[in-house]
Amino acid sequence: MAASSGSSSRRADNGYGASSQQQAGSRRRKGPGPLATAYLVIYNVVMTAGWLVIAVGLVRAYLTKGSYHNLYYSIEKPLKFFQTGALLEILHCAVGIVPSSVVLTAFQVMSRVFLTWAVTHSVKEVQSEDSVLLFVVAWTITEIIRYSFYTFSLLNHLPYLIKWARYTLFIVLYPMGVSGELLTIYAALPFVRRSSLYSISLPNKYNFSFDYYTFLILTMISYIPIFPQLYFHMLHQRRKVLSLTEEHKKSQ
Repeated sequence: MAASSGSSSRRADNGYGASSQQQAGSRRRKGPGPLATAYLVIYNVVMTAGWLVIAVGLVRAYLTKGSYHNLYYSIEKPLKFFQTGALLEILHCAVGIVPSSVVLTAFQVMSRVFLTWAVTHSVKEVQSEDSVLLFVVAWTITEIIRYSFYTFSLLNHLPYLIKWARYTLFIVLYPMGVSGELLTIYAALPFVRRSSLYSISLPNKYNFSFDYYTFLILTMISYIPIFPQLYFHMLHQRRKVLSLTEEHKKSQ
């Protein structure tokens, strides 16, 4: 479940037939039908609007309080709702209206849902940590751009500015989000250990044990090999996509 902040930057590589320039020279996939396209447009517009609500909530809370501390509480409900709403993306892949890997999409979506519910929601003591704001801001900006990217791609009117932002801002947002996620999980560790949250100890009738504290530590460790690999992959995709766009402009 590691490196979830980068997941949204990677999903565009395969989703919604949006990256036709990336697939130049290869066999093109058939896009979704009219009804599926209409549904996907509505879904992405709603999700874009939802993350805009979160962004406005953050700004409004900051202006009201005059401080960036404890802003999580001002957007807690919409954050949970719209981040959980991303679970539909797994269904989109499963039924075939989006040509992305079901397994990869599930991994990417569930990593954020996990952090939202199994860490931040479940360990209330970390909700006041500034690290939560780090990943919330990173997610918010990323998702506004990502869902806008999908919407305009489905409508075949993708502005270059959105494409540029989609493949550029992750350079800052991905490390920012990952830092917030790691710091938040780290802050949750002592509370998880003290309360034995979600842990199952022996003996029990299932003859099974689970230590959530150890699981969180292993989750943090998994960021070490995954983050650099995904980050450099995205840098490669950025060069590929934006260079193809420039070549296309010149040919016209």
